[in-house]
Amino acid sequence: MDTLVEALVPIAVTAVAIVLVLGLFNMLRGGSPDRSQNLMRLRVLLQFIAIIIIMGVIWWRAV
Repeated sequence: MDTLVEALVPIAVTAVAIVLVLGLFNMLRGGSPDRSQNLMRLRVLLQFIAIIIIMGVIWWRAV
């Protein structure tokens, strides 16, 4: 169970990084502003989830 819990952190951080890079590439190549906005909203949501996961892992290790 510890391995599964600890594996969630890099997965969450990687998901945030991927969406961030996709959003930046879309803006740099002059893509749709709506798509950039949706990607940035998704990034904020994924960051929130990543913070929850990281705080959960810290709590899990402390217990």
